[in-house]
Amino acid sequence: MSIIDELIDKAMRRHIFKNREILRPDYIPDTLPHRENEIKRLAEILLPAIRGERPSNIFIYGLTGTGKTAVTKYVLRKLYEKARIKGLDNFTYAYINCRHTDTPYRVFAELASKVNVRVPFTGIATSEVFKRFLRGLDKMNKVMIIVLDEIDFLVRKHGDDVLYKLTRANEMLENSKVSLIGITNDINFVETLDPRIRSSLGEEELVFPPYDSLQLEDILRQRAKEAFNPDAIDSGVIELCAALAAREHGDARRALDLLRIAGEIAEREGASKVTVEHVYRARDELEKNRVEELLKTLPLHAKLVLLSITVQTMKNKYTTTGETYTYYTELAKNIGIEKLTQRRISDLINELDMLGIVNAKVISRGRYGKTKIITLSINPKLVLSVLSEDPRLAELVNHIRSR
Repeated sequence: MSIIDELIDKAMRRHIFKNREILRPDYIPDTLPHRENEIKRLAEILLPAIRGERPSNIFIYGLTGTGKTAVTKYVLRKLYEKARIKGLDNFTYAYINCRHTDTPYRVFAELASKVNVRVPFTGIATSEVFKRFLRGLDKMNKVMIIVLDEIDFLVRKHGDDVLYKLTRANEMLENSKVSLIGITNDINFVETLDPRIRSSLGEEELVFPPYDSLQLEDILRQRAKEAFNPDAIDSGVIELCAALAAREHGDARRALDLLRIAGEIAEREGASKVTVEHVYRARDELEKNRVEELLKTLPLHAKLVLLSITVQTMKNKYTTTGETYTYYTELAKNIGIEKLTQRRISDLINELDMLGIVNAKVISRGRYGKTKIITLSINPKLVLSVLSEDPRLAELVNHIRSR
Protein backbone atom coordinates (compact mmCIF):
# COMPACT_ATOMS: atom_id res chain seq x y z
CA MET A 1 0.00 0.00 0.00
CA SER A 2 1.39 3.42 -0.99
CA ILE A 3 1.74 6.40 1.37
CA ILE A 4 -1.20 8.11 -0.36
CA ASP A 5 -3.36 4.98 0.02
CA GLU A 6 -2.49 4.82 3.73
CA LEU A 7 -3.36 8.50 4.24
CA ILE A 8 -6.68 8.12 2.41
CA ASP A 9 -7.51 4.96 4.38
CA LYS A 10 -6.65 6.73 7.62
CA ALA A 11 -8.73 9.78 6.66
CA MET A 12 -11.77 7.59 5.95
CA ARG A 13 -11.61 6.20 9.49
CA ARG A 14 -11.46 9.61 11.18
CA HIS A 15 -14.44 10.62 13.23
CA ILE A 16 -13.70 14.06 14.70
CA PHE A 17 -15.47 16.39 12.25
CA LYS A 18 -18.96 16.23 10.87
CA ASN A 19 -18.61 19.53 8.93
CA ARG A 20 -15.52 21.63 9.64
CA GLU A 21 -16.69 24.44 7.33
CA ILE A 22 -19.10 25.50 10.07
CA LEU A 23 -16.06 26.62 12.09
CA ARG A 24 -14.76 28.91 9.33
CA PRO A 25 -15.08 32.64 10.10
CA ASP A 26 -16.91 33.29 6.81
CA TYR A 27 -19.68 30.78 7.57
CA ILE A 28 -22.91 32.59 8.44
CA PRO A 29 -25.18 30.49 10.73
CA ASP A 30 -28.96 30.78 10.96
CA THR A 31 -28.66 32.49 14.34
CA LEU A 32 -26.02 34.84 15.71
CA PRO A 33 -25.96 34.66 19.54
CA HIS A 34 -25.41 37.89 21.49
CA ARG A 35 -25.81 40.14 18.46
CA GLU A 36 -29.60 40.55 18.60
CA ASN A 37 -29.42 44.30 19.31
CA GLU A 38 -27.00 44.94 16.43
CA ILE A 39 -29.11 42.81 14.04
CA LYS A 40 -32.26 44.71 14.99
CA ARG A 41 -30.61 48.12 14.66
CA LEU A 42 -29.02 47.36 11.28
CA ALA A 43 -32.24 45.84 9.93
CA GLU A 44 -34.22 48.93 11.00
CA ILE A 45 -31.80 51.20 9.14
CA LEU A 46 -31.84 49.07 5.97
CA LEU A 47 -35.60 48.32 5.82
CA PRO A 48 -36.43 51.25 3.48
CA ALA A 49 -34.53 49.40 0.72
CA ILE A 50 -37.32 46.83 0.50
CA ARG A 51 -39.69 49.66 -0.48
CA GLY A 52 -37.21 50.97 -3.07
CA GLU A 53 -36.10 53.87 -0.84
CA ARG A 54 -32.47 54.68 -0.11
CA PRO A 55 -31.42 53.80 3.46
CA SER A 56 -28.96 55.98 5.33
CA ASN A 57 -25.28 55.26 4.86
CA ILE A 58 -23.85 53.35 7.80
CA PHE A 59 -20.42 53.17 9.35
CA ILE A 60 -19.80 50.01 11.40
CA TYR A 61 -16.75 49.68 13.57
CA GLY A 62 -15.42 47.46 16.31
CA LEU A 63 -12.43 45.23 16.98
CA THR A 64 -11.59 42.08 15.01
CA GLY A 65 -13.93 39.14 15.55
CA THR A 66 -16.84 41.08 17.04
CA GLY A 67 -19.34 39.95 14.39
CA LYS A 68 -19.47 43.03 12.15
CA THR A 69 -19.19 41.16 8.85
CA ALA A 70 -21.35 38.23 9.95
CA VAL A 71 -24.18 40.49 11.13
CA THR A 72 -24.05 42.64 7.98
CA LYS A 73 -24.18 39.63 5.65
CA TYR A 74 -26.87 37.98 7.78
CA VAL A 75 -29.16 41.02 7.78
CA LEU A 76 -28.75 41.69 4.06
CA ARG A 77 -29.39 38.05 3.17
CA LYS A 78 -32.51 37.88 5.34
CA LEU A 79 -33.93 41.15 3.99
CA TYR A 80 -33.24 40.06 0.42
CA GLU A 81 -34.92 36.67 0.98
CA LYS A 82 -37.98 38.23 2.65
CA ALA A 83 -38.33 40.80 -0.13
CA ARG A 84 -38.28 38.06 -2.77
CA ILE A 85 -40.89 36.01 -0.88
CA LYS A 86 -43.18 39.05 -0.87
CA GLY A 87 -42.64 39.54 -4.61
CA LEU A 88 -40.54 42.70 -4.15
CA ASP A 89 -37.51 43.31 -6.32
CA ASN A 90 -36.54 46.80 -5.25
CA PHE A 91 -33.00 46.32 -4.00
CA THR A 92 -29.78 44.39 -4.46
CA TYR A 93 -26.50 44.39 -2.59
CA ALA A 94 -22.78 43.89 -3.16
CA TYR A 95 -20.20 42.81 -0.59
CA ILE A 96 -16.57 43.75 -1.21
CA ASN A 97 -13.64 42.94 1.06
CA CYS A 98 -11.17 45.76 0.44
CA ARG A 99 -8.23 43.73 1.72
CA HIS A 100 -8.70 41.35 -1.22
CA THR A 101 -10.21 43.77 -3.74
CA ASP A 102 -7.50 46.26 -2.94
CA THR A 103 -7.44 48.92 -5.70
CA PRO A 104 -10.05 51.49 -6.79
CA TYR A 105 -10.09 49.92 -10.27
CA ARG A 106 -10.87 46.45 -8.87
CA VAL A 107 -13.56 47.81 -6.53
CA PHE A 108 -15.42 49.53 -9.37
CA ALA A 109 -14.86 46.56 -11.72
CA GLU A 110 -16.41 44.21 -9.16
CA LEU A 111 -19.36 46.57 -8.66
CA ALA A 112 -19.79 46.74 -12.43
CA SER A 113 -19.95 42.94 -12.61
CA LYS A 114 -22.76 43.00 -10.03
CA VAL A 115 -24.87 45.08 -12.44
CA ASN A 116 -24.02 42.86 -15.43
CA VAL A 117 -21.41 45.19 -16.91
CA ARG A 118 -18.12 43.62 -17.94
CA VAL A 119 -14.94 45.66 -17.92
CA PRO A 120 -11.40 44.51 -18.84
CA PHE A 121 -8.91 43.69 -16.07
CA THR A 122 -6.85 46.71 -17.10
CA GLY A 123 -6.63 49.21 -19.91
CA ILE A 124 -9.25 51.86 -19.16
CA ALA A 125 -9.33 54.70 -16.67
CA THR A 126 -10.74 54.04 -13.19
CA SER A 127 -13.18 56.94 -13.68
CA GLU A 128 -14.51 55.25 -16.83
CA VAL A 129 -15.08 51.96 -14.94
CA PHE A 130 -17.02 53.94 -12.33
CA LYS A 131 -19.19 55.58 -15.01
CA ARG A 132 -19.95 52.22 -16.60
CA PHE A 133 -20.99 50.86 -13.22
CA LEU A 134 -23.35 53.79 -12.69
CA ARG A 135 -24.89 53.37 -16.14
CA GLY A 136 -25.42 49.66 -15.52
CA LEU A 137 -26.98 50.31 -12.12
CA ASP A 138 -29.30 53.01 -13.48
CA LYS A 139 -30.73 50.53 -15.99
CA MET A 140 -31.72 48.20 -13.13
CA ASN A 141 -33.88 50.80 -11.39
CA LYS A 142 -33.00 49.51 -7.93
CA VAL A 143 -31.44 50.52 -4.64
CA MET A 144 -27.97 48.99 -4.31
CA ILE A 145 -26.47 48.57 -0.86
CA ILE A 146 -22.67 48.44 -1.17
CA VAL A 147 -20.70 46.90 1.70
CA LEU A 148 -17.03 47.91 1.85
CA ASP A 149 -15.44 45.65 4.44
CA GLU A 150 -11.98 46.57 5.83
CA ILE A 151 -12.34 49.90 4.03
CA ASP A 152 -9.46 51.34 6.06
CA PHE A 153 -7.07 48.99 4.22
CA LEU A 154 -8.03 50.46 0.83
CA VAL A 155 -8.01 54.10 2.02
CA ARG A 156 -4.57 53.82 3.61
CA LYS A 157 -3.19 52.30 0.44
CA HIS A 158 -4.90 54.41 -2.23
CA GLY A 159 -6.57 57.38 -0.52
CA ASP A 160 -10.29 58.06 -0.12
CA ASP A 161 -11.26 58.64 -3.77
CA VAL A 162 -13.42 55.47 -3.88
CA LEU A 163 -15.42 56.66 -0.88
CA TYR A 164 -15.71 60.17 -2.29
CA LYS A 165 -17.08 58.89 -5.62
CA LEU A 166 -19.53 56.46 -4.02
CA THR A 167 -20.87 58.99 -1.51
CA ARG A 168 -21.58 61.30 -4.47
CA ALA A 169 -23.00 58.56 -6.74
CA ASN A 170 -26.65 59.42 -6.09
CA GLU A 171 -26.14 62.85 -7.64
CA MET A 172 -25.33 61.08 -10.96
CA LEU A 173 -28.10 58.46 -10.87
CA GLU A 174 -31.61 59.05 -12.23
CA ASN A 175 -33.44 55.76 -11.68
CA SER A 176 -31.38 53.92 -9.06
CA LYS A 177 -29.88 54.78 -5.69
CA VAL A 178 -26.75 53.78 -3.76
CA SER A 179 -26.40 53.25 -0.04
CA LEU A 180 -23.06 52.47 1.62
CA ILE A 181 -22.01 50.36 4.57
CA GLY A 182 -18.38 50.89 5.61
CA ILE A 183 -16.83 48.35 8.01
CA THR A 184 -13.50 48.70 9.81
CA ASN A 185 -11.59 47.20 12.74
CA ASP A 186 -10.00 50.59 13.41
CA ILE A 187 -12.27 52.50 15.75
CA ASN A 188 -10.38 55.74 14.99
CA PHE A 189 -10.43 55.34 11.21
CA VAL A 190 -13.50 57.50 10.61
CA GLU A 191 -11.65 60.47 12.12
CA THR A 192 -9.01 60.27 9.37
CA LEU A 193 -11.50 60.76 6.54
CA ASP A 194 -12.17 63.98 4.67
CA PRO A 195 -14.92 65.85 6.58
CA ARG A 196 -17.23 65.74 3.53
CA ILE A 197 -16.91 61.95 3.28
CA ARG A 198 -17.23 61.54 7.03
CA SER A 199 -20.52 63.43 7.14
CA SER A 200 -21.92 61.49 4.16
CA LEU A 201 -20.74 58.03 5.17
CA GLY A 202 -21.41 58.35 8.87
CA GLU A 203 -25.15 59.17 8.67
CA GLU A 204 -25.64 56.22 11.03
CA GLU A 205 -22.99 54.55 13.17
CA LEU A 206 -22.93 51.11 14.79
CA VAL A 207 -20.29 50.08 17.32
CA PHE A 208 -19.83 46.36 18.00
CA PRO A 209 -18.58 45.62 21.51
CA PRO A 210 -16.21 42.67 22.16
CA TYR A 211 -17.65 39.34 23.29
CA ASP A 212 -16.90 38.19 26.82
CA SER A 213 -15.78 34.65 27.68
CA LEU A 214 -19.28 33.32 28.39
CA GLN A 215 -20.66 34.74 25.14
CA LEU A 216 -17.82 33.12 23.21
CA GLU A 217 -18.65 29.81 24.87
CA ASP A 218 -22.24 30.09 23.62
CA ILE A 219 -21.03 30.80 20.08
CA LEU A 220 -18.60 27.87 20.13
CA ARG A 221 -21.15 25.44 21.57
CA GLN A 222 -23.64 26.37 18.84
CA ARG A 223 -21.09 25.82 16.07
CA ALA A 224 -19.50 22.73 17.68
CA LYS A 225 -22.87 20.94 17.79
CA GLU A 226 -23.01 21.02 13.99
CA ALA A 227 -19.27 20.88 13.22
CA PHE A 228 -18.18 17.88 15.31
CA ASN A 229 -19.40 14.34 15.67
CA PRO A 230 -21.00 13.43 19.04
CA ASP A 231 -18.50 13.00 21.91
CA ALA A 232 -15.59 14.27 19.77
CA ILE A 233 -14.73 17.13 22.16
CA ASP A 234 -13.32 16.57 25.63
CA SER A 235 -14.54 18.57 28.62
CA GLY A 236 -12.87 21.95 29.04
CA VAL A 237 -12.00 22.40 25.36
CA ILE A 238 -14.70 24.95 24.52
CA GLU A 239 -14.14 26.83 27.77
CA LEU A 240 -10.40 27.06 27.09
CA CYS A 241 -10.88 28.28 23.48
CA ALA A 242 -13.29 30.94 24.75
CA ALA A 243 -10.98 32.02 27.59
CA LEU A 244 -7.93 32.32 25.30
CA ALA A 245 -9.88 34.35 22.72
CA ALA A 246 -11.47 36.55 25.42
CA ARG A 247 -7.97 37.67 26.44
CA GLU A 248 -7.57 39.14 22.95
CA HIS A 249 -10.51 41.56 23.10
CA GLY A 250 -13.24 38.90 22.73
CA ASP A 251 -12.32 37.75 19.23
CA ALA A 252 -14.89 35.17 18.05
CA ARG A 253 -12.88 34.57 14.88
CA ARG A 254 -9.86 33.51 16.93
CA ALA A 255 -12.02 31.31 19.16
CA LEU A 256 -13.41 29.50 16.10
CA ASP A 257 -9.94 29.13 14.57
CA LEU A 258 -8.59 27.69 17.82
CA LEU A 259 -11.38 25.09 17.98
CA ARG A 260 -11.08 24.17 14.30
CA ILE A 261 -7.27 23.84 14.30
CA ALA A 262 -7.35 21.89 17.57
CA GLY A 263 -9.77 19.50 15.86
CA GLU A 264 -7.51 19.22 12.81
CA ILE A 265 -4.48 18.43 15.00
CA ALA A 266 -6.48 15.75 16.85
CA GLU A 267 -7.69 14.31 13.55
CA ARG A 268 -4.19 14.17 12.03
CA GLU A 269 -2.98 12.25 15.07
CA GLY A 270 -5.85 9.82 14.93
CA ALA A 271 -7.05 10.88 18.40
CA SER A 272 -10.56 9.91 19.45
CA LYS A 273 -11.25 13.33 20.99
CA VAL A 274 -10.12 16.95 20.89
CA THR A 275 -8.38 17.72 24.19
CA VAL A 276 -7.12 20.86 25.92
CA GLU A 277 -3.59 19.87 24.89
CA HIS A 278 -4.70 20.11 21.25
CA VAL A 279 -6.05 23.62 21.96
CA TYR A 280 -2.71 24.80 23.38
CA ARG A 281 -0.91 23.44 20.33
CA ALA A 282 -3.47 25.12 18.06
CA ARG A 283 -2.76 28.42 19.85
CA ASP A 284 1.00 28.06 19.17
CA GLU A 285 0.33 27.24 15.51
CA LEU A 286 -2.00 30.24 15.09
CA GLU A 287 0.50 32.59 16.73
CA LYS A 288 3.27 31.40 14.43
CA ASN A 289 1.05 31.83 11.37
CA ARG A 290 0.00 35.32 12.49
CA VAL A 291 3.60 36.47 12.93
CA GLU A 292 4.65 34.97 9.59
CA GLU A 293 1.83 36.76 7.78
CA LEU A 294 2.69 40.02 9.53
CA LEU A 295 6.37 39.80 8.57
CA LYS A 296 5.56 38.99 4.94
CA THR A 297 3.44 42.13 4.56
CA LEU A 298 6.05 44.56 5.97
CA PRO A 299 7.41 47.17 3.51
CA LEU A 300 10.98 46.61 2.27
CA HIS A 301 12.65 49.22 4.50
CA ALA A 302 10.82 47.89 7.58
CA LYS A 303 12.13 44.41 6.70
CA LEU A 304 15.68 45.80 6.48
CA VAL A 305 15.31 47.51 9.86
CA LEU A 306 13.99 44.27 11.36
CA LEU A 307 16.86 42.32 9.80
CA SER A 308 19.33 44.81 11.31
CA ILE A 309 17.77 44.41 14.77
CA THR A 310 17.67 40.62 14.41
CA VAL A 311 21.34 40.27 13.46
CA GLN A 312 22.50 42.62 16.22
CA THR A 313 20.38 41.06 18.97
CA MET A 314 21.60 37.59 18.00
CA LYS A 315 25.09 38.81 18.95
CA ASN A 316 24.09 40.93 21.95
CA LYS A 317 20.91 41.00 24.01
CA TYR A 318 19.88 44.37 22.65
CA THR A 319 20.75 47.13 20.19
CA THR A 320 20.13 50.89 19.95
CA THR A 321 18.57 53.17 17.33
CA GLY A 322 21.99 54.47 16.24
CA GLU A 323 23.48 50.97 15.89
CA THR A 324 20.39 49.79 14.01
CA TYR A 325 20.60 52.73 11.60
CA THR A 326 24.31 52.10 10.90
CA TYR A 327 23.68 48.43 10.11
CA TYR A 328 20.52 49.24 8.13
CA THR A 329 22.54 51.67 5.97
CA GLU A 330 24.95 48.84 5.12
CA LEU A 331 22.12 46.49 4.19
CA ALA A 332 20.40 49.10 2.01
CA LYS A 333 23.68 49.71 0.18
CA ASN A 334 24.17 45.95 -0.32
CA ILE A 335 20.88 45.55 -2.17
CA GLY A 336 21.26 48.82 -4.08
CA ILE A 337 18.45 50.94 -2.67
CA GLU A 338 18.52 54.49 -1.31
CA LYS A 339 18.53 54.64 2.48
CA LEU A 340 15.90 56.50 4.50
CA THR A 341 16.72 59.22 7.05
CA GLN A 342 17.51 58.26 10.65
CA ARG A 343 14.29 59.95 11.76
CA ARG A 344 12.24 57.76 9.40
CA ILE A 345 14.06 54.63 10.65
CA SER A 346 13.21 55.67 14.20
CA ASP A 347 9.53 55.85 13.12
CA LEU A 348 9.77 52.36 11.59
CA ILE A 349 11.23 51.01 14.85
CA ASN A 350 8.26 52.52 16.72
CA GLU A 351 5.87 50.86 14.23
CA LEU A 352 7.57 47.48 14.74
CA ASP A 353 7.24 48.06 18.48
CA MET A 354 3.49 48.74 18.14
CA LEU A 355 3.11 45.52 16.13
CA GLY A 356 4.78 43.59 18.97
CA ILE A 357 7.69 42.45 16.79
CA VAL A 358 10.32 44.36 18.75
CA ASN A 359 10.41 46.00 22.14
CA ALA A 360 11.80 49.56 22.08
CA LYS A 361 12.27 51.27 25.43
CA VAL A 362 13.84 54.67 26.16
CA ILE A 363 16.25 54.59 29.10
CA SER A 364 18.31 57.29 30.79
CA ARG A 365 22.09 57.05 30.78
CA GLY A 366 22.57 59.88 33.25
CA ARG A 367 24.87 62.58 31.95
CA TYR A 368 25.14 60.71 28.61
CA GLY A 369 21.47 61.46 27.95
CA LYS A 370 18.69 59.12 26.87
CA THR A 371 18.84 56.26 24.40
CA LYS A 372 16.40 53.72 22.98
CA ILE A 373 17.13 50.09 23.82
CA ILE A 374 15.70 47.64 21.27
CA THR A 375 15.15 43.91 21.76
CA LEU A 376 13.55 41.34 19.47
CA SER A 377 10.18 39.99 20.70
CA ILE A 378 9.95 37.00 18.34
CA ASN A 379 12.15 34.06 17.37
CA PRO A 380 15.13 35.30 15.28
CA LYS A 381 15.13 32.05 13.24
CA LEU A 382 11.53 32.76 12.23
CA VAL A 383 12.49 36.29 11.12
CA LEU A 384 15.36 35.02 8.97
CA SER A 385 13.21 32.23 7.52
CA VAL A 386 10.38 34.58 6.47
CA LEU A 387 12.66 37.36 5.17
CA SER A 388 14.62 34.84 3.08
CA GLU A 389 11.38 34.22 1.11
CA ASP A 390 11.51 37.81 -0.18
CA PRO A 391 13.50 37.56 -3.46
CA ARG A 392 14.96 41.03 -2.83
CA LEU A 393 16.47 39.87 0.47
CA ALA A 394 17.10 36.16 -0.09
CA GLU A 395 20.78 36.45 -1.01
CA LEU A 396 21.45 38.91 1.81
CA VAL A 397 19.77 36.72 4.46
CA ASN A 398 21.51 33.56 3.22
CA HIS A 399 24.86 35.37 3.44
CA ILE A 400 24.07 36.44 7.03
CA ARG A 401 23.08 32.88 7.95
CA SER A 402 26.31 31.45 6.56
CA ARG A 403 28.53 33.68 8.68
